[in-house]
Amino acid sequence: MEKERQAFVTAVLDTAVGPVPKVATRLGPVDHWGRVLVRLGIGRMRYAIEPGLYAVGNPDGKSPIFVTANYKLSFDQLRGALHKKQAWILVLDTNGINVWCAAGKGSFSTGPLVQSVLAERLAELVSHRTLILPQLAASGVAAHLVRKECGFAVWYGPVCASHLPAYWRNGFKASRRMRRKEFPLAARAELIPMELVNAGKWAIPLMLVILFLNSLLTPESFGLDGRAGKTPLPILLLSSGIAAGSILTPLLLFILPGRAFAVKGLLAGILLNGILFWENYRAFTGEPPSSSAGWLLISLALASLLAMNFTGCSTFTSPSGVRKELRVALPLQLAAIAVGGALWLSSLL
Repeated sequence: MEKERQAFVTAVLDTAVGPVPKVATRLGPVDHWGRVLVRLGIGRMRYAIEPGLYAVGNPDGKSPIFVTANYKLSFDQLRGALHKKQAWILVLDTNGINVWCAAGKGSFSTGPLVQSVLAERLAELVSHRTLILPQLAASGVAAHLVRKECGFAVWYGPVCASHLPAYWRNGFKASRRMRRKEFPLAARAELIPMELVNAGKWAIPLMLVILFLNSLLTPESFGLDGRAGKTPLPILLLSSGIAAGSILTPLLLFILPGRAFAVKGLLAGILLNGILFWENYRAFTGEPPSSSAGWLLISLALASLLAMNFTGCSTFTSPSGVRKELRVALPLQLAAIAVGGALWLSSLL
């Protein structure tokens, strides 16, 4: 079996429904390195495990069944939280997408859950009829239909896998704290590297084009102070927009006013570009007005656009709210970038 050849599988447990892979609950160097790569955006869409049934410890017919997605980070969080426990883990095929996003996309939903329960013959494996799902899967699963179609009741566990030991000790009852999803500074900062790597894929080639055009068409104003070797103003403002949208916005998420991420990114861009203008007043005024205005417009639009990448990471957004924000903000952002680019090109010609 492909499942049994995965690195985290330590043995195979013989059960009434056939062999079930047993998994380690201690994460190893390979797991930690994989997490680092995913946080850098490397192999993110391929970071998945084989769906199906797994065992933690030596579970029996009375052991609880936890359900998760086949995104490996989600799976690793769950198995790590079940250290020294005896449990079953049912992994749904979510195409390598995490629980929350998969619930919104429909791959962690009633149909796939019922199909997996029936395919793995869980009714023959355990004497109880209970499945424990992550709370963030609730938007995709209709518990009453699951019970109707496969006979298993759905219990929603805590939001965070780290609360599972306490949840278990509490008789599988979640406290109010377990129902609350926090988004602390450390968690927000962890998202920044991937955003910067993704932005760099298009920003670095664009910067090279800008450097080439600047040096070719206006060599006398190549640098901030008119001397070659200094950072051109367009590069500075492009970097500022990326930094404001991908770094400053998540770090100041709860300080920046408004609920719309496009607005938060715009405000972060105004703040950062305001500081740059204060520190480099001569550079801004030394450039042709159309060039400075154009790149300032591009920078603010990029800050607003990149900030919207974080909409799927925060629990105070909703699918309908995100769609509404995209319909309103995206055309304005693209228009601002187009106008800014036209202003800059006109200054060069």
